Parts: sequence; C-alpha cells; structure tokens
Amino acid sequence: MKANLSLTDSEGTYFFNDVGVRFKGNSTFNHPNDKKAFKIDFNKYVSGQNYDGLKKLNFSNGFKDPSFLREKVFFDLCQDAGVPAPRANFANVYFNGTLWGFYTVVEQIDDQFLDWRIGDDDGNLFKAGDNFGGGPGGGGAAADLVDYGANQSNYEERYELKSNEDENDWTDLIEFIDFINNASDADFENEIADKLEWTEYLRSAALNSMFSNLDSYTGSARNYYLYHNMTSDKWEWIKWDGNECFGSYGAGGPGGGLNMTTLALNHHDNNRPLLERIFENENLYNQYLSEVCYLKANFFNSDYINARIDILKPLIQASVYADNNKMYSNADFDTNTESNISGGGGPGGGTTYGLKSFVQEKHNYLNGVVDCSVGLNETEINQIYAIYPNPANTNIALAWQDNSVQSLVIFNILGEKMYEETTKDETRTNIDVSSFANGLYFVQFFTEKGNQTKELVISK
Repeated sequence: MKANLSLTDSEGTYFFNDVGVRFKGNSTFNHPNDKKAFKIDFNKYVSGQNYDGLKKLNFSNGFKDPSFLREKVFFDLCQDAGVPAPRANFANVYFNGTLWGFYTVVEQIDDQFLDWRIGDDDGNLFKAGDNFGGGPGGGGAAADLVDYGANQSNYEERYELKSNEDENDWTDLIEFIDFINNASDADFENEIADKLEWTEYLRSAALNSMFSNLDSYTGSARNYYLYHNMTSDKWEWIKWDGNECFGSYGAGGPGGGLNMTTLALNHHDNNRPLLERIFENENLYNQYLSEVCYLKANFFNSDYINARIDILKPLIQASVYADNNKMYSNADFDTNTESNISGGGGPGGGTTYGLKSFVQEKHNYLNGVVDCSVGLNETEINQIYAIYPNPANTNIALAWQDNSVQSLVIFNILGEKMYEETTKDETRTNIDVSSFANGLYFVQFFTEKGNQTKELVISK
C-alpha cells in the first residue's frame, strides 16, 4: 500500500511521499501481537526516491528474540570477519502517530548493496526461495543446490532471480549447480575456489555452524543470496535473515531435539551437496576448520561478542521497554542477553539461549573438538595489530606486522565513521584523536583475508 513516511536519524528528519509498504517474513508473521515485520520501498511509486542511496529497508519485529540483538550482532560480526552481509540498525516505528514498536532495520540485498560491498552489480543475483510451503520447517521447494537437470523451470520455485529479470537467463546458476553435484572429487577440490569466493564462503558456513544458525543453507536451505560477480567470474555467498542465530531455530523449530551448544561442526540437513562435498574431502574440510579457528580466535569469543552486547544493550533498552507490542517481557530482555529463558515463544516452544552464555558454552565445546594449535593463538593475533597508548588522549600509533592491511577505519559506538585511511604497503600510522570525545571506539583493519577489529578507549 502507499504511505507517507517521515524518517528521523542523527542528522535530521526527512519526508517521503508515496512509499510502498508491505508485510514480509514467514515465521515472523506468527508474532502474537500486531507487530508484524514489514518492508518499505522508497521508489515503488516514485521513481528514483531513496534514503541515503537505499531503495528499500526491511523491518524485523523481534520474533523469537527477547534480546532484540541477535540479527544486529550476527550481521556486524559477519562484516567484521569479511563475510558479505547486510547492514543492520534499529528504529522506533510509529503508525499514524502511535508508537507501534521497536524494530531491527536491515538493508536490502540489491544493486545498491552489490555496489558498496562487491563492487560489481552486472551479474545475476539469486535469492534462495522462501521454502515455507509446509509451515514452520519448510515443506516447499528447498534451495538446496541439488541438481534437478538442465531445465530452468525445475529451479524457479527454489530460487528467485533478483537482477537481470528481463533476460531471465539462469544458465550460470544451473552450470554452477551441475559442477557442485557432478564434478569429480579431484575437479571439485581443485576448481571450487575458482568458481566461488572461497574464504568468504568457508567463513560463512563456519559461522552458521558456530552460531547454530540452522535457518540457513545448513538446515532449512533458505535465507541466503548467490551473486555471480562478473568482474571476478566467481559466485559470492551473501548472508540473509539472522534473527534465529544463537541456536533459536533449533530451540523452537525442527531442530528442537538438538543441543545447539554442542552442534557438530559438520552438521547439516540431508541433500546439502555443497556442504557434503566440502566435509567429505579431507583437504577442504581442513581448510574449513582453519577458518573455524580464525573466527574463534578473532570474533566468536566472549571478549569480542560480550563487548558488542554491552555497548548495544543500554542503547536500545529504553526503546525495548517502551515497546508494548513486543513478544517478550522487559525481564526477558534483561535476562536473555546473559542467559537462557524458558519458553521459546515460537513454534515448538523450548528454551531460548542466552547470548553470552551460548557463546561461552559453544566456545568451550569448540575448544574440545577442533585443534587450533597449528594456527595463531589469540595472544599472537593481538600482537599483529597494536594500538598504543590505549587508553589514549590526543594521539595514537597503530602498527601491524606485515603490509597486508589495505585500509583502516575508526568507528564510534553508534557505528559512525570517525576516521579513515588507506594504508596499503604500510606497517604503521599515527593518528590525531584529540577531537574524539571520551568513550569506546572500534578500529577495523581491512585485509584481503578479512577484517580485524580492535577496541580503542579515549580518556582525557
């Protein structure tokens, strides 16, 4: 339907006439109150209308997430780890002047996303189909990457083409699926990295496992995008819909009989040929485990994740409390960032894992099942990226041990960019931070293998 929109951000209020608004989501539509997930399309009725270059925004309603933080923390971590994922933020939403609720706002995966994240938007962008024909748990046609022959019509209920719709040529996707299923073991091992952005994908798959994010290709075979990058001629795997990570999909859905904190690193549903071929190949599986170790040391640990939670929770607490249409109580919000609550609230009920307790338990489990001693330990990683002094007052020196850092960016706790520098072929830099207010900041070092994030404290 058409609606007029006023949008207030940190820089002011903007007015948009005749935006398009529609419901979105599958299981999220089962939210027990009137707080449904929805999408805003700025140029549905007014060509070229956009907000800060964005044509669409998605509003998630906190279904099965008492913490309101799952999707934001997950997507931010993916980006820091070099895994393509949408940006996310928060908003208080009013309908006709009445506060309707507190929502997570998620960027649309479209040509705008491809421009800033991939640097190429000419190729085919496919979305995994909703696969929700049979209610919670699926029952529709899964986007499982199984070979269903050369006929395009056999795939059209499993995937959606989101670009180049007029040409409507799925040949590249069908050829990629054919390779996944039918290449010899040797060819698959030797050529998969030429066809798929390999490190990014291994990290993406590892994060699904580490966060027990089963409402993904790993489990439900949905909630991902595949983009054929015409510059590199490789497929890019893009994250989507992270609201049921931290084990929530299994806790209240078809995986309810599984312990999400001890989920095997090679767990997947049947008929997931891309994962099956990786896990069955010793060399490829070892590469996968190497990425698990990298993520565990740098991102999937209490130091990294708890710091993010502790920054975000007080920022959103008042808005969560004021949301009278939310699915859970204020006490549930306060508890679930730290520990489990009983009753999943969604299909199947069950336990909703606490964010911090889940990460600690899962990290402990990973320590027992994967040997990361052959790689860098956390102390060594900290030595590679140094900030001093820290806490700082007026100036800081940043140093790293090789010239792999392409650039660095400093963000404040609101995600605002405070400083940016290109550092290619350098191993150190000095930065004047005298204009920075007291508080916590994040320094991101960008390398070809991904990003590293270090905390910086300004104290004057």
